[in-house]
Amino acid sequence: MRVYKFGGASVKDADGVRNLVSVLKATGYEDTFLVVSAMGKTTNAMEAVVDAYFSDKGSVKSAVEEVRGYHLDILKELFPEKQDPVYKKVGELFEEITGFLAWNKSPKYNFVYDQVVGYGELLSTSIVYAFLNKSGVACEFLDVRNFIKTDSNYRDVKVNWEKTQERVSKGVQKGKLYITQGFLGSDENNFTTTLGREGSDYTAAILAYCLNAESVTIWKDVPGVLNADPRYFDETQLLNRISYREAIELAFYGASVIHPKTLQPLQRKEIPLKVKSFLNPEDPGTTVGKGVKIAPEVPCFIVKKNQVLMKLSSLDFSFIVEDSIGDLFKLLHDHKMKVDLIQNSAISFSVCVDNTLGRLDELLDHLKGKFKVVHYEGVSLYTIRHFNTEAIESLQNGKEVLLEQRGRETIQLVVK
Repeated sequence: MRVYKFGGASVKDADGVRNLVSVLKATGYEDTFLVVSAMGKTTNAMEAVVDAYFSDKGSVKSAVEEVRGYHLDILKELFPEKQDPVYKKVGELFEEITGFLAWNKSPKYNFVYDQVVGYGELLSTSIVYAFLNKSGVACEFLDVRNFIKTDSNYRDVKVNWEKTQERVSKGVQKGKLYITQGFLGSDENNFTTTLGREGSDYTAAILAYCLNAESVTIWKDVPGVLNADPRYFDETQLLNRISYREAIELAFYGASVIHPKTLQPLQRKEIPLKVKSFLNPEDPGTTVGKGVKIAPEVPCFIVKKNQVLMKLSSLDFSFIVEDSIGDLFKLLHDHKMKVDLIQNSAISFSVCVDNTLGRLDELLDHLKGKFKVVHYEGVSLYTIRHFNTEAIESLQNGKEVLLEQRGRETIQLVVK
């Protein structure tokens, strides 16, 4: 079987749903498993429902109605006949949401989050399923929560691979078109769980692994994996082929390609991953596979903006050794600082971090008791994979380089 994953951008409106049908008709849909995300920004809207539930119960109803109105607008375009059964199905899903919020007694945010936010995927797949069948594309609807089994560490679960494999093997037949939800699973008590960041991509990889699929295709609004983010770099190039390892390296440095947890199950069974454009489905896109060289062989640029660079040195010119470094990393961990680059010498230590939670001042107060500290806020961390002189010069032009770290294939520059 092939596994196709369509993200929120691909089904953000009625035209997107129609285009999904067109993609299937263009590429064929026998022996295909569709994994579909919540529509557009629905996940954000469902998170707003959860936040309202905990902070301002009086606004829960309006937060839910906003989600309902968005989906009803799409329904009206796709199903002009108001008697269509999909209206009843969508109504039942909203009754489940409001019912849960009314009877829930758990004070645990992560548990409530998983029970509520996942309805975004249930809504989108119910609508797409109905429209596929209306368009003459016969498919079967599966609730992924009956297949992907996890532990109960809500919002950050681990997959029970043995139980998941058993359920997929028994419940999926070859030769059909299936549609199911991304992002979701269930625990041993059948409560809904979510798979965390890039959860729908991960769902596609889990199912592909259990199905021994021939490939996974992630359909996006870009032509494939590019050598740089076009929001920050000019003249980007499409990468036709990259290896699993290269994709993981790019993701590690911050490229918005494929999350490593998605690649790991595919790598174990050498299942190729394709990244293609749902706007131009006939174009080849990018293939991620085993041991293939990057093609074309061009530098790949990654940037992380609004970083903090801290340069630490010992107060008495003593060596910075294991104990000092251990204390430093404990402080970084305690203050939830994501470390993106480290560099040390005998008496100094430099670290570039992401201050997403705004706890820098608190951290600096602790550090200044043990080290001499110089720090720079609002800097950018550039990473170039497969660098050459021209690529380095293009980044250095007109910028002050505060730190450089160079390896055989990768160079990193902190600049302001």
